[in-house]
Amino acid sequence: MTVVSQLTERELVARIQQRLAPPPDWLLVGIGDDAAVVEPERNRVEVLTVDAIVEGVHFDRAFTPPEAIGHRALAVNLSDLAAMGAAPRLALLSMALPPSLPLDDYDGIANGIAQLAAAHRLHVVGGNLTKSPGPLAIDVTVVGTVKRRQALRRSGARAGDDVYVSGTLGAAAAGLALLKQNGASAAAPPADRESALVERYLRPQPRVRLGLMLARNRAASACIDLSDGLADGLHRIADASGVGMAIDADALPIDPSARARFDARGDDAVRAALCGGDDYELLFTVRPRTRRRLTAAERHGGAPLTRIGTCTADRLVVLQRAGASTPVPEGYSHFAP
Repeated sequence: MTVVSQLTERELVARIQQRLAPPPDWLLVGIGDDAAVVEPERNRVEVLTVDAIVEGVHFDRAFTPPEAIGHRALAVNLSDLAAMGAAPRLALLSMALPPSLPLDDYDGIANGIAQLAAAHRLHVVGGNLTKSPGPLAIDVTVVGTVKRRQALRRSGARAGDDVYVSGTLGAAAAGLALLKQNGASAAAPPADRESALVERYLRPQPRVRLGLMLARNRAASACIDLSDGLADGLHRIADASGVGMAIDADALPIDPSARARFDARGDDAVRAALCGGDDYELLFTVRPRTRRRLTAAERHGGAPLTRIGTCTADRLVVLQRAGASTPVPEGYSHFAP
């Protein structure tokens, strides 16, 4: 078995470069120099985001295929651009590699990144490779563009705005639970329903098209992506906007297969959907008078939209369920013990 330590850095970079699309005209200096040189896009501002995924924290190589690791590394960044209403343009890729990483795994990670980049017409313009004495870590910086007055933010919600979420909730959390349960077992593949849940975790689909539509139509007053769960997203918009939220538990679009999985385990499906991460859907607020602008966003955005509540003036984020209101939990914390 060939491992990455048997190749030079130049050879490893070349293996990534050969998987990427040809450089665009606006990339004046690309991979191979000390830094990339790009021509700005006319009449648009740049949106920059960076995110890292670390083995043992964000993924487990025992049950996450290399291609899915690469896909997730880029998808989490694209989801941030989607939440800002920005169109993806370029990325910088930094990888810290354990010397014992199999070369086939390295190639699989590169394939996952390259395939998702191509799907969103995003160009990897440079980056860095280094040796890691510990876990595998992938750090991606992504740049997108948006018209100056169309960038979405978390801070625009007002009391009286409706609260919406795209797609369905809970599937990724259920898929991760299945992967942890089955591990690297070579047993029979899961049923179709379970396979769909696993796929939602392994290869999340960032809602880039929907974010673009919400921004262009000025349909959303505030927006965030759900990387760390719905509860976390609700609190972040509420805090940034200075509002509260009243969320209808019965309105939450919980994935039917995930709900069945939660029920079978004796879990509270509503709480699991609130607190489970990795959905990468968009949570956003809408002024009642601009609700009609959602029609085009839903038609062309690639995901159904569900109204789940209302922004309030009292600064409390509550879940309305069975005639009672209870505080929405704070959600996932990266540094919780």
